[in-house]
Amino acid sequence: MRIGIVCYPTFGGSGVLATELGKALADKGHQVHFITYQQPVRLNVFNANIFYHEVRVPTYPLFDYPPYEVALASTMVDVIMNHDLDLLHVHYAIPHASAAYMAKQIVLNKTGRSVPFITTLHGTDITLVGRDKTYEPVVTFSINESDAITAVSENLKEETFKHFPITKEIQVITNFVDVNRFAKKPIDAFRKVIAPNGEKILLHASNFRKVKRVDDVIKIFAEVRKQIPAKLMMVGDGPERPSTENLARELGVDEDVRFVGKQEQMEEILAVSDVFLLPSEYESFGLAALEAMAAREIVISTNAGGLPEINIHGVTGFMANVGDVATMSAFAIDILKNEHKLSAMKEAAYAHATKYDITNIIPIYEKLYRQYCRTGDC
Repeated sequence: MRIGIVCYPTFGGSGVLATELGKALADKGHQVHFITYQQPVRLNVFNANIFYHEVRVPTYPLFDYPPYEVALASTMVDVIMNHDLDLLHVHYAIPHASAAYMAKQIVLNKTGRSVPFITTLHGTDITLVGRDKTYEPVVTFSINESDAITAVSENLKEETFKHFPITKEIQVITNFVDVNRFAKKPIDAFRKVIAPNGEKILLHASNFRKVKRVDDVIKIFAEVRKQIPAKLMMVGDGPERPSTENLARELGVDEDVRFVGKQEQMEEILAVSDVFLLPSEYESFGLAALEAMAAREIVISTNAGGLPEINIHGVTGFMANVGDVATMSAFAIDILKNEHKLSAMKEAAYAHATKYDITNIIPIYEKLYRQYCRTGDC
């Protein structure tokens, strides 16, 4: 099949999933065309079946805001017609689904061929941005005009039907993880650099937005640090980073907290960590948590959104209510004091992650594509 994938090229979950999906499809012999404004961060390998098409947005004095959606739709049309795409798979509703609808109508008008597009909903496109009255009518229309709709968790499917008048079925195809990539043996020298005296290592990774409640990460670590020698690694960047760094200083734990910024090779960091902290206000799925589990790391998270679908309380980690720092701290202290239990839960987390291995999920997408692909060509 010849598949166009439209996504944000950033470190966020939607961009990561879309990129890993495209790479896996290319490995299986499909021709994959990425369409976005810059090369996706995880598109870091050469594959003869992968193509990248940059969306260029001309700037004119007339425009206070460059019309990215129009440029995206035009680029989609160009790629569809010049590379004879079978379908488009757009990730994140805004503005990708509406641009795909526009491109579909243009190609239909030009050639008489209706090119199907599949929309995958990832989270904040529904739970935050899409609910804004400025965008809601367009979001609803473009989702309903999609040939197929998927969501990354049952919770997100429920939220979509709850807040939007969607008239079509939504198929849940969960996020996935390449278990082989993340199941790495820890590099002892790397761990000693972070924890030279054998301290336990806690980890958080996100885009440091308010919804991630990164201040809670620091508060949890401060409680853990009172009882257990430990280090904390903060991976990522975003608007809440300065206040989080200030909080670490205020609580007197800054010397044991390392902010390392955005990292592409997360598997090396996850391999040397013991506990992954994810106290988010909402997660549609929790891809970062799943990657942690695949690296044999237990997860302490909130029970918000889709997290209960992947983090099994008492098995792969622990959950608490949003903002309940005391309970999450107690869970972390208890498990880090019990080496035998920690080791057993790490193995349980890994075993659970294998259910979401990429090899189990890609065939589901291929089956979906074939339902809409041109007869005889797929």
